[in-house]
Amino acid sequence: MTGRASAREVVALVADPASFIELPHPARDFTPDGPLAWPGYDLSRARAAERTGETESVVCGTASVEGTQAVLIAFEFGFLGGSLGERTGDRLAAAYTHAREHRLPVVPLVATGGSRMQEGMLALTQLQRVARQSALTRQAGLPQLAVARDPTTGGGWATLGAGADVVLALPGAQVGFAGSRVRPADADPAAYTAEAQVAAGAADAVVRPEELRETLGRWLRLLTGTSAEPAPVPEPLGATDLPASGWDAVRRARSPRRPRAARYLDAYFTHRLAISGDRCGGTDPDGMLCGFGDRQGRTVAYAAQTGAATRPAGNRTATRLIRLADRLGIPVLTLVDTPGAANDAEAERQGAGAAIAELFGAVATARTPITTLVIGEGGSGGALALAAPGRTWAAPDSYFSVIAPEAAAAILKRPPREVAATADQLRIRPQDLAELGVIRTDDRRTP
Repeated sequence: MTGRASAREVVALVADPASFIELPHPARDFTPDGPLAWPGYDLSRARAAERTGETESVVCGTASVEGTQAVLIAFEFGFLGGSLGERTGDRLAAAYTHAREHRLPVVPLVATGGSRMQEGMLALTQLQRVARQSALTRQAGLPQLAVARDPTTGGGWATLGAGADVVLALPGAQVGFAGSRVRPADADPAAYTAEAQVAAGAADAVVRPEELRETLGRWLRLLTGTSAEPAPVPEPLGATDLPASGWDAVRRARSPRRPRAARYLDAYFTHRLAISGDRCGGTDPDGMLCGFGDRQGRTVAYAAQTGAATRPAGNRTATRLIRLADRLGIPVLTLVDTPGAANDAEAERQGAGAAIAELFGAVATARTPITTLVIGEGGSGGALALAAPGRTWAAPDSYFSVIAPEAAAAILKRPPREVAATADQLRIRPQDLAELGVIRTDDRRTP
């Protein structure tokens, strides 16, 4: 099966057998050839209906996906290129309203070329209707999980697709705001693909058709798994004894043998799914891991630094994760492990300060509980931005410092031989942090 499958075929691909129930179609009377009296429009719609068996470019209904009930919105590209007109907008608005009334997640299965020219501006304004319905559903605390099929372009991508909480895409699908007939002649076609959108941080993953139902089912279970209980603190996986000195703490945290975020996440979760990208054109796979996982039958969101300097895109992705979890009522686990935020010239051009500020704000204002474990280096503000005030613990092979000891010595104009003594003065060991009241020591490994 390919991304050009019909609406009914893609519904059959993702829905559990015999579970799809189509929603009633809102009634709308049209004047001949539509609101613009576009010559031949009635004939074009009649031909599209005969060819596809559909009366509009979208099919909406409820279905079970791997056991989780959801509203499915499947585009029929064979009906006038899956374009959006007034009747399309009616169906989409009704589907989102049904989702809110019945507290169901929404899964748009998008394949569209954009707004319908034969209805002019009345077609284009359907994007405002769709955006409002999506926003109301977001405010209601319901997840939206989009699948970009081939093609997903124009306003359909800019609303139903890119505006979803999690965006999956089929391999090789054409995905982008500009369709193939309107983009610049010298444009690189590789930039308008599912794979390019994932690389640019606009989509989360490419999923093969045969894996789509299982993947959607896992995502739906995770994103509907609300819980008021804080995430339990992970068990330390490395050293169990406390460091003797500040410099000993630094050496432990920087050791290549010390367990990193991926190992902690694998031990903590039964399974997990990642989100990728900051939706601003960037990703930071080497600096920040974000997603949702199953922890003993409960959903926990996670944002975990990997031991590298965190790029602005990594901080923005963590902000995106925390805000989504907060809206859905899902507790968050953060793992702190970075020598600090990236501070090279490119990081500054990418808005390093603003990205850190947004992360500080997301953590500070989250209503959902956030649990933090420092598992390695806690390097200054770039680490602190991910730490929950009053709910931070530290592993024995970690440290947390206002600045790296080497940098502190340099600022104080001390010779290199005094770096170790400076580390002691900074009081950065876990036991120092506990005495200072920066971290907690009570055992909260069970909720």
